[in-house]
Amino acid sequence: MRLNKFISNSGYTSRRKADELIFEGKVKINGETVKEPGTQVQVSVDIVEVEGKNISLEEEMKYIILNKPIKYITSVKDQFDRPSVLDLVDIKERIYPVGRLDYDSSGLIILTNDGDLTYKLTHPKHNIYKTYIVKINGLIDDETIEKLKKGVYIDNYRTRPCKVSLVSDDDRKSVLKVSILEGRNRQIRKMFEKFNFRVVYLRRISIGEISLGELPSGQWRHLRDDEVKYLKEME
Repeated sequence: MRLNKFISNSGYTSRRKADELIFEGKVKINGETVKEPGTQVQVSVDIVEVEGKNISLEEEMKYIILNKPIKYITSVKDQFDRPSVLDLVDIKERIYPVGRLDYDSSGLIILTNDGDLTYKLTHPKHNIYKTYIVKINGLIDDETIEKLKKGVYIDNYRTRPCKVSLVSDDDRKSVLKVSILEGRNRQIRKMFEKFNFRVVYLRRISIGEISLGELPSGQWRHLRDDEVKYLKEME
């Protein structure tokens, strides 16, 4: 098995991050530093160390959907010691969030120890829509919605065309349904800030056809076999 795949399948980190760790000289096979992600690992023979820790393949892949509350981070830890989504999931296997959902946003997050699936769901070459309910302070017009759909310039790049539809507008606020193919840092918030709208509520409700449904805030469940199959077969 390729070294970067071995690391990701162990649940230690994603394949992309595994590549970085290998290039940085933080990975050893049988005590020797290796800097080539394609190096072959004899799974039942070789001893692999990452950042000084011995790792091995997880015996069972886990796939979990969580309804993230606000004020939780989607990483293992941070410098401010804020609570992590991992604090909400009580299983013995080591799992990691797929992608990110910012601290002030809520909704669907997938957690798994399947490095290949993590890579697939986070790599920009895969056209996977992520859908959100967004509330902004102000009344938005059709012209602005059309501009958002076509893509706007933020942070020195142009966002890809997306889906935007108005759900309701009253009391000087608009609620919209937004589906994007990307997942850059605070992207949706920045898209609306481009038109002087501030996002006051943002909740992810689906990734592809995987829907949050009626799952309560802060609760989680295992993905069904058909849902896992769907994610793995997505283009």
